[in-house]
Amino acid sequence: MDEEYRILNRDIIKYIAMITMLLNHISTVFMEPGTFLAELFLDIGYFTAITMCYFLVEGFHYTRSRKKYGQRLAVFALISEIPYCLAFTEQGVIEFYGLNMIFTLLLCFWILCAMENIPAGAVRNVLIALLIFLSLFCDWALLAPVFTLLFAWAQNSKKRLKIAFTAAAAMFGVMSLAGGAERFSAGTNILYALGCMAGIALSGIVIVCFYNGRRAERGRWFFKWFFYWFYPLHLLILGVLRVYLLTL
Repeated sequence: MDEEYRILNRDIIKYIAMITMLLNHISTVFMEPGTFLAELFLDIGYFTAITMCYFLVEGFHYTRSRKKYGQRLAVFALISEIPYCLAFTEQGVIEFYGLNMIFTLLLCFWILCAMENIPAGAVRNVLIALLIFLSLFCDWALLAPVFTLLFAWAQNSKKRLKIAFTAAAAMFGVMSLAGGAERFSAGTNILYALGCMAGIALSGIVIVCFYNGRRAERGRWFFKWFFYWFYPLHLLILGVLRVYLLTL
């Protein structure tokens, strides 16, 4: 892809990811599962998680302080947990729903730390396997750590990056196909799995073909903190609205 088409900076892509995440969460919290619009919003929202994993790997290599980076993830994971459970509780006001996506990203961050600081061998492999296992208690269990490993493997190679996105989309498609086997007929299930893959494929197209590798020229402080605060705040609003609707 010619450089003239690389018109999207990191912050614009993150804005897109925030919007697609919001659509996904609106569908999960408020919409009837299985309807066309609900499934469309869910599928669009799958753009977000893999995009966040990509920028986590990129940020890990470019951040000025990995210690502060990890601390921010830990702090906002804790801040986000009550809004996350409030939004996604299915019955009643609030119950434990699992650990939110920022906890998942924190585990992915620790995986990257292990890969960089522990020599290759059994100890590192066991630690990484343990961190992947812990993701079972989080949003995007197993998938987000695997996405992170794929992007760490890809590094700065465009060819490897294409392979990483293709593998991620295929893996999610297979998992979606298995998950939809009892919900849909065979033909519908294939369409369902392809729809689930679309958000990940779109993320790959955007990053491989249109991402210019730069940040916004202005407002960097605002963008940095906006992306951290958007996650808990939008969940809190969705959660409050959900509880309000219960009282009507």
